Amino acid sequence: MHIWERIWKNKRSILIAIAIVLFIAILQDVRSDDILRLDTTAYSFFVLKLRRPWMTGIMEGFSSLSSPIVIGVMFLMVVAFAPGRRPGLCAFVNLVCVVGINQVLKYIVQRPRPDGFRLISETGYSFPSGHSMVSVAFYGLCAWMVWTYERDRITRWACCLSFAFIIVVVGMSRVYLGVHYASDVIAGFCVSVAWIGVYTQVFCPLFMPEERIQHAETVASPAYVPPEHLSVLDDTSTMKARHLNWEKAHLPRKDDPS
Repeated sequence: MHIWERIWKNKRSILIAIAIVLFIAILQDVRSDDILRLDTTAYSFFVLKLRRPWMTGIMEGFSSLSSPIVIGVMFLMVVAFAPGRRPGLCAFVNLVCVVGINQVLKYIVQRPRPDGFRLISETGYSFPSGHSMVSVAFYGLCAWMVWTYERDRITRWACCLSFAFIIVVVGMSRVYLGVHYASDVIAGFCVSVAWIGVYTQVFCPLFMPEERIQHAETVASPAYVPPEHLSVLDDTSTMKARHLNWEKAHLPRKDDPS
């Protein structure tokens, strides 16, 4: 097998490994009580050069995208509209676990927050950034759901790029507002990237099975009606049409001699 094919086949494991190695590297420097060059560079750009009165309101809005209120509203949308058997429970368990991981790491490292240039009030330790971890975990899971279940390529890319944008601006806003060092944010990203890689591989199938499993469960249901007995218009957004198209693509026809 070609080397690039091997990399692509194992891309999830490689991404998890890179995230863990990068987090450990940052953690070692932070434990030595050094302010990293990355932190001083980010401070120089976001605090000294970028801060403007009109920009502060925008950054506060970006930061709120990972606040409990906004995440709560987004969670309700997942419950209402996401596919799968228990998407709400899937998102809830993900959030509880990543918040727990964040609190454990904060307690172990106990890094004080930046002092002297905060624009908002925050309590607790600084490393790793909780907002950054929650944004990657929650919006990353939303991106995985869209990428896995959405069939329209444009919609899929648009949604996933939007979620990626939210994650990036949330991290930037935390540095701009002076409540986190840049290393806190990047470390939070790394932890949650590794976590969401494991979570979507191991735990998500328990809540949101693959389409083949979903189809088998639908067929086994007492309420299932065979496709040939359905009157389905040209509407691929309906569940009936989705299963009809699935059977056309995956199951042999009755008149097929093979």
